Amino acid sequence: MDTTLAEVILHIDESTSHDEREIFRDVLLALDGVMAADCNDKTPHLMLIEYNPDVTNSIEFVNAAKKHGLHAELAGL
Repeated sequence: MDTTLAEVILHIDESTSHDEREIFRDVLLALDGVMAADCNDKTPHLMLIEYNPDVTNSIEFVNAAKKHGLHAELAGL
């Protein structure tokens, strides 16, 4: 059985350091169903997340940001 993965861009409102983004990336990677999360220093407000929509949904990423003290919104691909 093939798993279809979805991708979404999470826009983080705050200015964060490289280390802060890496820590938050690890928070996302710990969520069930998240296969990958990537941030780039050239686009520090954006994080690309690849996930299994049968296991989780994208609103969980906004909720994770809020729990981590960040303000964020989704931008689809």
